[in-house]
This record gives sequence, C-alpha cells and structure tokens, in this order.
Amino acid sequence: MPTEGAVDVAALRRWIDAFAGDVAEHQEELTRLDSAIGDADHGSNLARGMKAVLAALDSERPATAGALLKRTGMTLVSTVGGASGPLYGTFFLRMGTAAGEVESLDTAALGAALRAGVGGIVARGKSELGDKTMYDALAPAVDAYDAAGDEVGAALRAASDAADRGRDATIPLQARKGRASYLGERSVGHQDPGATSAALLLGAAARTLG
Repeated sequence: MPTEGAVDVAALRRWIDAFAGDVAEHQEELTRLDSAIGDADHGSNLARGMKAVLAALDSERPATAGALLKRTGMTLVSTVGGASGPLYGTFFLRMGTAAGEVESLDTAALGAALRAGVGGIVARGKSELGDKTMYDALAPAVDAYDAAGDEVGAALRAASDAADRGRDATIPLQARKGRASYLGERSVGHQDPGATSAALLLGAAARTLG
C-alpha cells in the first residue's frame, strides 16, 4: 500500500494524462513557437507521441512506477520525430530506472527520479543552462523541488513556478543548441518551444501529483 502523501502509479498515470491533454491544448502554440526558430513540428510531434503513450498505457496497464515511466519513454522514442522524441523519451526512461519497480514514491524518491530524468536530457542533448533549450526550464525546476521541503505538493508547485520562470527567461537568449542555433542573433526575442512544453510537464505534475 502507498504511504500517506506518496505518489502512486495511479497518480503518475494522471500526470501523463494531464500532460497529454496540455500538449494537445497548446499544440498550435508550440508549433507557432517552433516555426519561428525551429522546424515548426514540436507541437504536432509531441501531441502525436503523447497520444501513442496513452494508447500504450491503456493496453499494458503497468503496475509499477518504473514500468509506467519506462513505457512512456519507450513509446515517445519510437513514435516522435525530431529532437523531442529522444529527449522526452530519455527523460521518462531515466525517471523510470531511478523510480524502480515500486508502487509509490515519496517526496525524496520522486525528486530523485525527476533529477535523473533531467540528467538524461543533459546526457542526450549536451545542453547547459542558457543554451535556450528545455533544460532552461527543467534545471531550475528540479533545484526548486529539492529546496522546497518534504511536502510533495509544495515541492511540485515550486518546481512548476521555477519552470515557468525558466521558460520566460529563454526569450532574450541567443540559442546555442539545435536548429535554433543556426539563426544566431535572430533567435533572440523568441520563447523556446522545448522550454515551453517542459513547463507544461511540470505544471501538469503540480496539478496531479500534489
């Protein structure tokens, strides 16, 4: 049985469902942002991938946190083109490995899993803070989570707020990674689409896991 205040498999599934819904709702915005500095496919690719994730989870119904997160990651890697599939896929795969085959996660275990996921994105994308990527939203989010204390809801709200600030902070940056980096100074003044979807991810977590 999950302990009081812990995040169980059902809650993790609600998070994935909420993120899929947010991506679908904001698909046009994500594509518009990506059209300015990328390939104009971030919204459509991620929406397609999350739709496939929901179908896979409905079919398999994973019983542990690790299995659910790994299935999410593997589905994204196999169905999403561009950079977002491998990056988000790696995030969930690393989260799943860190979480382990358990039925619930306490605040510390969830934080460790989130940080492992972000570490996977760094390993895959070689991104640093200030590169104008999704890492600019995720790095401050996991730091805020760890600094917020033992209550998972408060930690996730802090993480979501930090991700929103990190997303907004990408606007004046010049891109140093990915397709956007080819634009040089012309990338300045545009909000990064990856940081935007990452903020949606943390916002969905704050609503469903707290």
